[in-house]
Amino acid sequence: MTVSKAKQHLDHVISISRVDWYKPIQVAEIFYKHRLDPQSLNPDNLETYRTRSKKWRDEITVRLLRKRCTSSARFQDNLFEANATPPPVLKVLAEVNNKTGGAVEAYIYQGFMSRQGMLSEIAAFLVGVKPENFRLLDLISKFIHEPGLRRSIDKAYEIVVYALFESLVEALNAEVRLSVSEKRTELVKEFEGFTKRVLGISAQQLSIAMPAKLYRAGVTNAADRGLDMWCNFGPAVQVKHLTLTEDLAEDMVEQIAADSIVIVCKDAEEEPTRRILQQIGLWSRVRGIITQSELEEWYQKALCGKHKDLLADNLIKYLRMEFSNEFPACSEIVQFMQERGYDKLASVEWWKDKPADAKDARSR
Repeated sequence: MTVSKAKQHLDHVISISRVDWYKPIQVAEIFYKHRLDPQSLNPDNLETYRTRSKKWRDEITVRLLRKRCTSSARFQDNLFEANATPPPVLKVLAEVNNKTGGAVEAYIYQGFMSRQGMLSEIAAFLVGVKPENFRLLDLISKFIHEPGLRRSIDKAYEIVVYALFESLVEALNAEVRLSVSEKRTELVKEFEGFTKRVLGISAQQLSIAMPAKLYRAGVTNAADRGLDMWCNFGPAVQVKHLTLTEDLAEDMVEQIAADSIVIVCKDAEEEPTRRILQQIGLWSRVRGIITQSELEEWYQKALCGKHKDLLADNLIKYLRMEFSNEFPACSEIVQFMQERGYDKLASVEWWKDKPADAKDARSR
């Protein structure tokens, strides 16, 4: 395999990666370990790094992103399939990387830093925007039209949905009440250790009230079809920005252990989603569908309507907070690049500009 062909494989993996860059970073760490100690692994032998490279990757992403990959083992191992970076590709790239003193590693991490720069611009936009000047489509469009961010648009949708829902629930001062009938007082006494710690009630206090809250389920992987948000007052929330197929609908609903589900989707997907769920007999579990145009309308009302004093500041606050949690600012990346020496590695420019002939590779 030629260097040029191998680089095409790497660039493909980079181009389809989300902003977390788990797979490109895993590749970079394989090259880094091999460059420091060529005997530590054999790029031709997948089993010498298949499992270990996940640990190496997680060490870096925890430092840079404050999170680790939670994808299934099968999804993670797609990295080594023929259409990604299989051993023959890694062997060629590892040779180039060693000859250039780490140029391929630096190429990957410089791309990562560039991708994070796009997110920094959005973070700055959210920090500086005034509620009356915010438009939901402005934020969504940044993910739609920027190729480097497009694959993370699902996370952008989750963030805008969560921020709006949580702001509204909080402003409503909604409460959730849990109570046990006085007829069951003796049963409560018998299992008071359970009822206190699990239900929060006792024989002396047979009911409790708590604020209604929504929670994002956290970082999910590209193959995840389950829960996006849950709440302590009943329904689960599933945000879909892609077309819902019959198989995906079955998986989605069956994997969510909730009596009712709220689906948020683009306007064009409302009727297909409803039709598919009805066809497969799952519509009874869906409380309702919310469309993007409704989100836009509610955002406008929250930020500029008659109740803006109750909602606007909190809505922008939750947007900033969730964006920061999902896409943490990578202040560590600059120091990381310096520690590895990538910032001074001129040979990375050779790798960018002239990948076709490995014989010219050199460390400057």
